Amino acid sequence: MRGRSVSTTLGIVLTVAAVVIVTGCSGRSSSGDLRIVAVAQIDQSGKTVSAQPDPPAPADPAGSGDAICPPLSIAVAGAVDGVDSGPGVDIENGIQLAVDKHNDANPGCQVQLKTFDTQGDPGRAEEVGRQIVNDAFTIGMIGPELSQDAQSTGAIFDNAGMVAVTASATAVGLADNGWRTFFRGLGNDGVQGTAVGNYLRRELASERVCVVDDGSEYGLGLATAVRDTLGGAADPRCAASLRGDDEQSISDVVGAIQSQSPDAVFFSGYAAQAATLVRQLRDAGVTASFVGGDAVKDDQFIAEAGGAAADSVLSCSCAPVPERFVEEYTARFGTEPGPFSAGGYDLGTVLLRGIDSGAITRPALLEFVRNYDGQGLQRRYQWTDTGELTTTMVWIYRVQE
Repeated sequence: MRGRSVSTTLGIVLTVAAVVIVTGCSGRSSSGDLRIVAVAQIDQSGKTVSAQPDPPAPADPAGSGDAICPPLSIAVAGAVDGVDSGPGVDIENGIQLAVDKHNDANPGCQVQLKTFDTQGDPGRAEEVGRQIVNDAFTIGMIGPELSQDAQSTGAIFDNAGMVAVTASATAVGLADNGWRTFFRGLGNDGVQGTAVGNYLRRELASERVCVVDDGSEYGLGLATAVRDTLGGAADPRCAASLRGDDEQSISDVVGAIQSQSPDAVFFSGYAAQAATLVRQLRDAGVTASFVGGDAVKDDQFIAEAGGAAADSVLSCSCAPVPERFVEEYTARFGTEPGPFSAGGYDLGTVLLRGIDSGAITRPALLEFVRNYDGQGLQRRYQWTDTGELTTTMVWIYRVQE
């Protein structure tokens, strides 16, 4: 995800039936009787992929328990306060859980997690980036959470030689900047958009799709990938970009969609707008399948859309998480994990494993991540020279009782 605020082996990959049993829903508990349930894992062609029968055990941030290191820290940067703070806090909490487990097991190596709030503002993110690299104790960071923030800070981390691995920034172009220190811990918008576009055509048999975005960097990027993949199935007569939270803008889009009687509506944007859009579509009698991207996969969507959210299909590069992680996270923070919490945990674990291996300088930790190949809760983590994962997969979720 994320623009605005936002293997063939998948971490702990189970059969779809087992995933539904183990995780119940994909993230936090939803309000009412509806919840978000994992239903399929798909590849780039949009086809359902069988789960790996015996996946490797995920890396444990506790390690062997005998690590020795000097005082040092890792950083996390994201929108952790205000209206767009949900995903940022989820990621921060996931990393903190990994750090807590590491520090509890390794009295001789106490790693501090330092949190920096970008406020979802690229200008503020630049200030944060400079603060992070100017801290001699900080040898690596996770973030920024948002694509626009990652774009504004990438050169800062690259010039400082500090590894910067994001758990949620999905803009395709981030990997094209030539940064040596940039790594992405999930599939980009091109990966998700291609898979979902093909899923719409082949699995949902959608011959006419209205693709709507929210006008943000994230929304436009994902929508473009979906439109390009759909080709002629993307009806230009009902393609639209919403204007913020303008009710009239949404009403106009609903009218255009209603006039075309599509098989499906794909929305690329955030949960609050998605809720308003699907509610108005159902009120207008539009029965087309409602499909959303990863930023819609949030309980806020169900809470605000109510019964109109039923049967919505949501895609995400995030896999369902094991029950044990949900229990540990909930016990620690008093709320269930969000879609990107496990990704934050995994990336925190990667950096902690590097520190435990003796990579206690920025150059050493960067080299460790470059050569890393290991299993996490979400997926297998191994990166290309451009910082993209060598293998990616997309999950399909459905809102149901």
